[in-house]
Amino acid sequence: MKRIPQSKSNLLAACAARSATDKLGAETLVIDVGDVIGITDFFVITSSNNQRHMQSIREEIEMNIVKESDLKPIRVEGKESEQWMLIDYGIFVVHIFDREWRSFYNLERLWLDRPILDWEKDD
Repeated sequence: MKRIPQSKSNLLAACAARSATDKLGAETLVIDVGDVIGITDFFVITSSNNQRHMQSIREEIEMNIVKESDLKPIRVEGKESEQWMLIDYGIFVVHIFDREWRSFYNLERLWLDRPILDWEKDD
């Protein structure tokens, strides 16, 4: 696994991943997509059990990112969705999926060649 140097974007993406996991988000990944798509540095991907759980994960992420950096989302899509929600911070984007929809869209497969941030070990 390629290590990614510390930067503001990866520290905040790691914070979002930890926040999702703190609220029992499953199989949380942080994928470095910055060199490929140019509009964001990282995708944070996690799974939820249901819409209420998805909302809880979103709220935890937003609260912790504001504490860390005073950064607020540029936009949030899918607030009423039971399958998928997106939180766009510009420098990173969070995808919260229902387990079934995550399996269907399988974003990880699209980015197999991209480095994965080892966020559980980053401070």
